[in-house]
Amino acid sequence: MTSHIATTASYDQLPVIDLSAADRGARSRELLHAQLHSAAHDVGFFQLVGHGVTRAETDALITAMRAFFELPEADRLALDNVNSPHFRGYTRTGDERTGGARDWRDQLDIGAERAARVPGPGEPPYWWLQGPNQWPAALPELRTVALAWIERLSAVARRLLHELLTAIGAPADFYDPLFGDRAHPHLKLVRYPGSAGDGADQGVGAHKDYGFLTLLLQDTVGGLQVQREDGRFHEVPPLEDAFVVNLGELLEVATDGYLLATNHCVVSPAGATERFSIPFFYNPRLDGKVAPLPFPGATRAPGITTDPTNPLFAEYGYNELKGKLRAHPLVAERHHASLLTPA
Repeated sequence: MTSHIATTASYDQLPVIDLSAADRGARSRELLHAQLHSAAHDVGFFQLVGHGVTRAETDALITAMRAFFELPEADRLALDNVNSPHFRGYTRTGDERTGGARDWRDQLDIGAERAARVPGPGEPPYWWLQGPNQWPAALPELRTVALAWIERLSAVARRLLHELLTAIGAPADFYDPLFGDRAHPHLKLVRYPGSAGDGADQGVGAHKDYGFLTLLLQDTVGGLQVQREDGRFHEVPPLEDAFVVNLGELLEVATDGYLLATNHCVVSPAGATERFSIPFFYNPRLDGKVAPLPFPGATRAPGITTDPTNPLFAEYGYNELKGKLRAHPLVAERHHASLLTPA
């Protein structure tokens, strides 16, 4: 993958959206909606401030995350996601794939803490995605702060989704029935260890996210790149106390392409520089079916992206299962060989 550095001033930063403006009266909320509409329709990415998540909450998760990656390798490998048919746990550097190429990062994948559900005869295979997390015995506080973060960011994302739907003239609560206590949120704790040593700079390859909204907490190192209107990938400068938000494939499906799910990637930091990031994915129930969103701009929607290698599904579980089988080939081959398409 070739990285492209922005040279155009207009691409120096993503749109910045202040969610707290929704509480400052009708005029401020109206302006917020205009900015949110533009960012979601034209870019598919923005920086979110005024979200209410405190520095103390953020620091607690970052501290636990760093402690996890400082554990002895044997402790991390005890949580190897190859042992989980639910794609939960630790992925070693280089074991995940994007676009068929190796991603140079290691990570811990965490979801809602639920009992395993093995699909019965005739049931959709995506129920394999539901199951327990794997937690490090030497770091019990990680479970507490990670599950608290999932709950906290689910509330922020729900509020943001309501404001976004309102901004484009749709009913704010239209998709609420798809979430609730059976929603399928997902949290990653990610470390990019620096350059791979073989010249490859793919921290994570160009991709779109599967669900509704992604809220990313990135550190100060940088490396995230977003495909902008000129077709090139541009750097996203870190903004203190902000979440980088992007729209997932389900919002593109819901609006027939009016809202954008945008390609993005991460270029590995140079040398031995580490980069840490914490993406949170606001996803509906696995069996949630995304109905077309009623909104005034629907007649101007361009249609969803057509990509034979990446079909988009309105039933969320199929959308995520498609991505997981491609991204984690070792898990797929060990637990789900019957679901793989022969080469």
